[in-house]
Amino acid sequence: MGNSCCSNCFGNRSRSGLYEPLLQENERDAIAELLQYLENRNDTNFFEGKPLLALSTLAYSDNVDLQRSAALAFAEITEKDVRQVGRDTLNPILFLLQSHDVEVQRAASAALGNLAVNTENKLLIVKLGGLDQLIRQMGSPNVEVQCNAVGCITNLATHDENKTKIAKSDALRLLVELAKSKDQRVQRNATGALLNMTHTEENRQQLVNAGAIPVLISLLSSPDADVQYYCTTALSNIAVDVNNRKKLGQTDARLVQYLIALMGTHSLKVQCQAALALRNLASDDKYQLEIVKHKGLPPLLRLLKSSFLPLILSSVACIRNISIHPENESPIIDGGFVHPLIELLSYKDNEEIQCHAISTLRNLAASSERNKRAIVEAGAAERIKELINKVPPSVQTEMTAAIAVLALSEELKDRLLTMGMLDMLVKLTSSPNLEVEGNSAAAIGNLSSKAKDYTPFVKAWTEPEGGLQKFLIRFLSDQQDIAFQHIGVWTVDQFLEGGDRRLSNLIAASDDIIQSIERIVKHSYIDNNEEHVDEMDSEINALAKRVLDNLREIKKSS
Repeated sequence: MGNSCCSNCFGNRSRSGLYEPLLQENERDAIAELLQYLENRNDTNFFEGKPLLALSTLAYSDNVDLQRSAALAFAEITEKDVRQVGRDTLNPILFLLQSHDVEVQRAASAALGNLAVNTENKLLIVKLGGLDQLIRQMGSPNVEVQCNAVGCITNLATHDENKTKIAKSDALRLLVELAKSKDQRVQRNATGALLNMTHTEENRQQLVNAGAIPVLISLLSSPDADVQYYCTTALSNIAVDVNNRKKLGQTDARLVQYLIALMGTHSLKVQCQAALALRNLASDDKYQLEIVKHKGLPPLLRLLKSSFLPLILSSVACIRNISIHPENESPIIDGGFVHPLIELLSYKDNEEIQCHAISTLRNLAASSERNKRAIVEAGAAERIKELINKVPPSVQTEMTAAIAVLALSEELKDRLLTMGMLDMLVKLTSSPNLEVEGNSAAAIGNLSSKAKDYTPFVKAWTEPEGGLQKFLIRFLSDQQDIAFQHIGVWTVDQFLEGGDRRLSNLIAASDDIIQSIERIVKHSYIDNNEEHVDEMDSEINALAKRVLDNLREIKKSS
């Protein structure tokens, strides 16, 4: 609002004498004082002392013109000066909200919305009964009043303590109705408020029960970018819950197609949220297939190649979920994603992007020799080896898991061993991160299974950093978790299964390894707090017995 609003409302008219016969003496004094304060507004705090008393006098007046003046003054002041205020400031504004005059309602709701930007004010407004009055204003036939009231509720709904109260009131139903308003401002505020109510599972369920899903989906085609953004983001949040994903699909079978189309809109923030919404939907295999079926891969690839971090993050997160489905592996690889994903492994500015990229590559390699070969030939293994000691533990975890999957390929084992992958993995088995340790050990076991040449393993028996021998001794220790001991025994079994006499003799010559396996055979590992341990205990004992028998035979024949 411009500075002219307040002076036009009472300044000129009061000086013309139109109010004189109707005004109380204290009201005349309040007008005079307020005019002086407004002339020095930059140096005046209107939220306490005499300035607030003057405003309150006009607000509580029976004269509607003075109420308008007070409401407009509050609206103008709070537009430029938002701070924590007390009930002495809020009460007169809330009183003005109860007026039957539309102008008073409009300005008072605007002032309240301005003050509701402040965190402490959000709570106090609701505590003083402001929510009920705003709900009443939402039902006003005046679009301006509706717009301001909904805007204020949008601000109130950003505070967690207010969300439950709003959700349990009639506000949700009215917000859903007002989201269908023909006035774009009302629609924008209403959808913004609905979005603010999607940040907890309980609130999301209340929103769904209020009938928000079909309205939000219908507004994806809005010409207003803000409305599109609010609705896309709200649907993305709603899609976090498994039951809601089913309801989304039942509400409109074309939802995935709408979201794919929004990835091509002019608004970057809408593109980003559309990809995130698809990511959340793609938690279910139904949607994973549907996104590919409706040609969602090309726009995702375009976003993946963007220079805008939020677009890259949203698209790579989405493609990660889509890649979980085995039927999507080849379409994604054939769609040209492998090289861009490998490039994102070097994206040092964002750990999450790196994690999603390597996890996607691992998923793509899961069930096909052809796909494993395509990923390795594109340079993924070399890039992992280059980066693995420079990335955070979370990325190392995904990288070692990916190598473990690639190492399952009989065709690729020699290639991986030739590029020095074994030495890298041996070092990582002593990582302080348990997942990196475990994945590296699994990768070593996979590399050794049916390897054509065990020379790299023989060379790595004591080097680097104690080599395979140190790794096995550490994993077989009674200080280790039973799962790690199991990995250790299984790895020895893989080495022995290879039939390489040199490697077998090295293992059999290690008293520490023999003694650890003997101990595992003799002892039972039971943890009453974990039901699955009994089965694992049985498996490791059977495996250890077999390995021990083989080692004894080797020692006899050597």
